[in-house]
Amino acid sequence: MSARDDMIVAVAGLGTMGLPMAENLLNAGFSVVGYDVRPLSDFPDFADHMTTAPSDFAARADVLISVVRDIAETEALLFDDQAIMRHPQAPKTVILSSTLSPRYIVDVGARLPDDISVIDAPMSGAPYRARTGKLTFMLGGDEMAINALMPMFKAMGEACHHLGPLGAGAAAKVANNLCAAAGIVAVRRALAAAHTYGIDQDAMLDVMRSSSGSTWYGDNLADIDWAREGYAKENTMGILEKDVSSFMDALHGTNLMAPGPFEDAILTEIRRMEPLS
Repeated sequence: MSARDDMIVAVAGLGTMGLPMAENLLNAGFSVVGYDVRPLSDFPDFADHMTTAPSDFAARADVLISVVRDIAETEALLFDDQAIMRHPQAPKTVILSSTLSPRYIVDVGARLPDDISVIDAPMSGAPYRARTGKLTFMLGGDEMAINALMPMFKAMGEACHHLGPLGAGAAAKVANNLCAAAGIVAVRRALAAAHTYGIDQDAMLDVMRSSSGSTWYGDNLADIDWAREGYAKENTMGILEKDVSSFMDALHGTNLMAPGPFEDAILTEIRRMEPLS
């Protein structure tokens, strides 16, 4: 009997990333139960695999994958409103796939009993790669625990990097997202400058794609669902703001470096970003 035959994977937060992750696990033969604070009517094609009761969700889960938005929603899921980890039959493995400060990830691990395995597994690739099962996972935690779950990660992603102990995955993710945010800001400004000179947007992107201006965002702009959004707290640009802030939080107390004007400038540009026509 393989691990996927007797292991129930519970996915919390069925948004643009969490839902396709859950679907890919299901398609790979895993038993999956989903939970979201939104009503089942919002998930017509997946509702049969969901529960609306946090207690039922907790009791059924062997492995919990949290893909909720931020620290506040993670606290609500694990300890407060839904309180999954306060349930007497709480899952024995907790995977935190949200982009969160590594300092917070380590704190969560310290607050849970020793017999519960905590892994940080933030992912990168945007919704279109989540749908195709081609995410990149950045993993932190016990090597044996991660190796045992590798078939699960490979059902959702094509690149899985074990980077060290708990918190290492989150540290890599927020550093990665700082680069992504800088690229998004730079591409937006470059396109605005090109427009000023009457250069077609697609022509400018073609130039960048085939030269030193190549970036993940610019190269894949047509495939990224949120690529043309302007800034709003509730959308992906708002999540990008949170990710850069998480990077800044990660640096506090390291005695190596501190956030400075570079990070501040990126945040300023994100917050004034207008929709891309």
